[in-house]
Amino acid sequence: MSIESWSENILVVELQDDPAFADDVTTVIDQLDTRTDVDVVLNFAAVNYINSSNLAKLLKLRKQVVNNKRRLILCGIDTSVWGLFLVTGLDKVFEFADDVSNGLAAVQLAAD
Repeated sequence: MSIESWSENILVVELQDDPAFADDVTTVIDQLDTRTDVDVVLNFAAVNYINSSNLAKLLKLRKQVVNNKRRLILCGIDTSVWGLFLVTGLDKVFEFADDVSNGLAAVQLAAD
């Protein structure tokens, strides 16, 4: 996983497939304990599978970001992973973008 500070207030996180996925999200959650002023863009390009435990971690991260009045954008979602978001109804809970560039643009446009 890599966490890149794209700007002062935007983190771009390159997630890995399971089993590292849970650790990656936990690391982001831990970072947000000390940094409440950042929007987060999660890149799912390398993620081909997601389980219920991973969904719970994502929901915890979303709650933390929303409580800080910031944005969490998920991007680069594989079709098999996208199907899970659709089946669970989480496609209406999370904010999505096609790729990292579009996710960053969405964050920046909202900030202006």
